[in-house]
Amino acid sequence: MVYGARRKRMKAAMTVLVTGATGFIGSAVLRQLILRGEAVRVLARRGGDRRNLAGLEIEIVEGDLNEADARTRATRGVTGVFHVAADYRLWVPDPAAMYGTNVDATVDLLRRAADAGAGRIVYTSSVATLGLHADATPSDEDTAVDLADMIGPYKRSKFIAEDAVRGLADAGLPIVIVNPTAPVGPRDIKPTPTGRMVIEAAAGRMPAFVDTGLNIVHVDDVARGHVLARDKGVVGQRYILGGENLSLAEILARIAALTAGKAPTVKLPTAVVLPIAYMAEAWARLSGREPFVTVDGVKLARKRMYFSSAKATRELGYTARSADEGLNDAIAWFRAHGML
Repeated sequence: MVYGARRKRMKAAMTVLVTGATGFIGSAVLRQLILRGEAVRVLARRGGDRRNLAGLEIEIVEGDLNEADARTRATRGVTGVFHVAADYRLWVPDPAAMYGTNVDATVDLLRRAADAGAGRIVYTSSVATLGLHADATPSDEDTAVDLADMIGPYKRSKFIAEDAVRGLADAGLPIVIVNPTAPVGPRDIKPTPTGRMVIEAAAGRMPAFVDTGLNIVHVDDVARGHVLARDKGVVGQRYILGGENLSLAEILARIAALTAGKAPTVKLPTAVVLPIAYMAEAWARLSGREPFVTVDGVKLARKRMYFSSAKATRELGYTARSADEGLNDAIAWFRAHGML
């Protein structure tokens, strides 16, 4: 009994920081840690949407990732960090703000965490930073790519950030990098671009599609992959956390099957959609509302974004369920929360 009580006190003294815990992937990571009995601290904006934190026994540090004082308070005394937070938008009126969050604030947070004694840091990057094959062969962590291949400020900011994070790892910081693909599932409150696609398709509002492809993965599998990366990953290495490679037509057909709907059959070339995207962005600048289709999104659709998680499976023991399970859970959650 004495030994058990001692272990409990030691565990309580260990605090893991999760940034981005109010968001989609971050909230899933948070729940994985709580299930393991770990003490978790989160950084949350004042007045922000905290629905994904409701009812959870966690420590909340109020502040913005872009505030130096908030980064200091959030990292004080932590034994580990999952830095999931990022500015994830395919269109932004001010790209400089995105670089400030995704690059500058990230690098400073990880340095402060290491200085505070964090023994292991997991940085959430994105498959947006990886190379793509023109023939749709799944890419891996070593597929050749450079900054010139990055389309749009989001991809460029994440590419620069990941390069800087690898530099920190090379300098001795205990950082492991994970690259999630396109997650779907519960608690996508914003929702993400992939989540919006699921909503529109499930509601029967996608009469046509472009010939592209995505790697669909359940968000809870991505969260488990984060914990595995912390526990088993090699410092300085990156690991793709993905699921099933599917064409957009296949994704829409699966959503239709899950909702007893009808999948679209009209395939549009990107050359037709691109002018619409330019007009949508022009209206967005006037209205201040996010465009329903973006130029960068259409340009990205020119290649199938297929990836292999073989390295994570081999080195971490990572596995992923079928895309149907993730899509079904996403549809059920969106419906239960009045988003369908």
